[in-house]
Amino acid sequence: MGLMSNVDLFKSSTLIKLSAFVFVSVVFFYLGKQWSQSDAYQQILFFSSNQSPKPVSSSSVSLSPNFNKTFNLSSLFNHTASTLSPPQQQQQQIVVASTPPPPPPAVKRMGVVDENGVMTNDFEVGDFDPEAVENSGQQEEEATSNGGGQTQTFKINKFQVCPESLREYIPCMDNLEAIKKLNSTAKGERFERHCPEKDQGLSCLVPAPKGYRTPIPWPKSRDEVWFSNVPHARLVEDKGGQNWITVDKDKFKFPGGGTQFIHGADKYIDQMEKMVPEIAFGHNTRVVLDVGCGVASFGAYLFSKNVLTLSVAPKDVHENQIQFALERGVPAMVSAFATRRLLYPSQAFDLIHCSRCRVNWTRDDGILLLEVNRLLRAGGYFAWAAQPVYKHEVVLEEQWEEMENLTTNLCWNLVKKEGYIAVWQKPLNNSCYLSRKDGTQPPLCDQDYDPDKVWSIYEEPLQSRFGDFDNLIVQGYRTSKVVNWYVDLKPCITRLPEDGYGANVSKWPARLQNPPDRLQSIQFDAYISRKELFKAESKYWNEIIESYVRVLKWKNFKLRNVLDMRAGFGGFAAALIQNRLDCWVLNVVPVNGPNTLPVIYDRGLIGVMHDWCEPFDTYPRTYDLLHAAGLFSIERKRCNITTIMLEMDRILRPGGHVYIRDSLAVMDELQAIGNALGWRVSIRDTSEGPHASYRIFIGDKNLLRT
Repeated sequence: MGLMSNVDLFKSSTLIKLSAFVFVSVVFFYLGKQWSQSDAYQQILFFSSNQSPKPVSSSSVSLSPNFNKTFNLSSLFNHTASTLSPPQQQQQQIVVASTPPPPPPAVKRMGVVDENGVMTNDFEVGDFDPEAVENSGQQEEEATSNGGGQTQTFKINKFQVCPESLREYIPCMDNLEAIKKLNSTAKGERFERHCPEKDQGLSCLVPAPKGYRTPIPWPKSRDEVWFSNVPHARLVEDKGGQNWITVDKDKFKFPGGGTQFIHGADKYIDQMEKMVPEIAFGHNTRVVLDVGCGVASFGAYLFSKNVLTLSVAPKDVHENQIQFALERGVPAMVSAFATRRLLYPSQAFDLIHCSRCRVNWTRDDGILLLEVNRLLRAGGYFAWAAQPVYKHEVVLEEQWEEMENLTTNLCWNLVKKEGYIAVWQKPLNNSCYLSRKDGTQPPLCDQDYDPDKVWSIYEEPLQSRFGDFDNLIVQGYRTSKVVNWYVDLKPCITRLPEDGYGANVSKWPARLQNPPDRLQSIQFDAYISRKELFKAESKYWNEIIESYVRVLKWKNFKLRNVLDMRAGFGGFAAALIQNRLDCWVLNVVPVNGPNTLPVIYDRGLIGVMHDWCEPFDTYPRTYDLLHAAGLFSIERKRCNITTIMLEMDRILRPGGHVYIRDSLAVMDELQAIGNALGWRVSIRDTSEGPHASYRIFIGDKNLLRT
């Protein structure tokens, strides 16, 4: 009985609790529903028929403060600018206030500077088709793309070998059609540049002579070269009695003589230094120009005194004299004193030498000697060895008197006349020029007359592969400017800089690394930091050449004749000297950049201004090494890369080497062209590693073409 009472009591108690729980739940549900429907509070919405693509049994299950709001979720995921209306943007700010804000929109870079603020060479301008850019100008190329057009492969047909008649071909010197059209040749116009028209240049590989052999290395090449490499006996016939050159079995031999130094070039040089001790070869005098050089024995023997001599002569009746000089390993160029400026800057040479150079220095009011005056450094020397100096014949004495009068009006001081040689010195400043009597001829040039200008530029809008670029500036130079090579000689005296620039250079070898004063006169966008840029370039190239010597075994190449196709301040050439590589470098400054040639000469190096869209003034098979840094990524905006590389093949010796440091954008094209030329080609990473934007192109020209 007691047990039954307890069970009933338990059941009734459980029933009461369950009833109470249900009642409380209903009450709270009812109160919550009424509360959420109040206008003062927002609804809580978990499921809504408005958001579901399928109808649901209930219009709402629970409510949220975001009821009836929409969001542009793609703007959150893509980090792009929102397109919400202002009220929606305000509501969005309320929602995301408690979460980290999305990243800002990505900055769109045009590629002019990279993320570090460094200017690049290959930035995009406007809208263009990259595929069309890569293929433009390559008539025999087939471009294929992989991976959505991101990678291009160039295929160029193999170039054919030229006829034997072009074996010694110099395009701008052997243009017979242009020479025939000249109005006059009385002043040597035929020996100046007359380049083929565009698209009419070299399109084949210039052959080497039969039996061509690896050149004899320096210094042995100073005295002998292989006959088969320069198979021309005309000079032996013409100059055999003047101790220039002889034939001995399979070699040409050079006894070291000349027309005026019959006892040998070494004795002649010693005599000159004894006459004027201040010349001090290898210290005060480092850079020399030898005019009408013969086979360049004067320059060849000056190497032993640490003097760098550039020998020049026209391609005249003794047309292979420059070719002999280059085969010997002596710096030389085909050039002539005629009607236009030579392609060297003012105050370039410490001494200019003429030994029976067959130049009439007094013709046309002395216009040719005025060009010598422009090229000669303030305080520099002009040495003349010729018959009027020492012979006492009426005609020759008249020529000597004319020379004396002209040099006096030029304010040159006749330092010494002895034996075959007369030596004059140019003044250090303008004081003598300004103190001359009124009307004295030749007059001074105008103050705005630029003595370093060896090319002209005129405006002509170009329709390039990119379109009309009349207003485009690429690295500070407008592509609408067209180079006109030829600056005519003017019969006036070039003024010297009032600040002494060019006169106060250091003695050799200190001048190689000392930033010269004329560094401040170069026109480029740096003012305070110029000396730092000069030193940085030298350090940069010194480290690179050290690695080339250590890793790529450059000393095994036996380099002698080297061409730097984009020289800057000459840091590459200076680094070769610092690393004791027994070679010389002709530094080329492209016309579409700042004219740094004065700096190159001031530091005791040699160079020339050139437009790589045209052929170079030298014989085939001239250089052991061609070096180019950043050249092709710039020049491809102006001319065809294939044309430049064909010219490189022409002037490169069989067995020679090509090193090109340039951007990834041109490497595929360079590789395709190199293969078509028959070079052994490889692409290497720079010291920055495989992810750098630059690579090193290496091309080796076969000794024997197949």
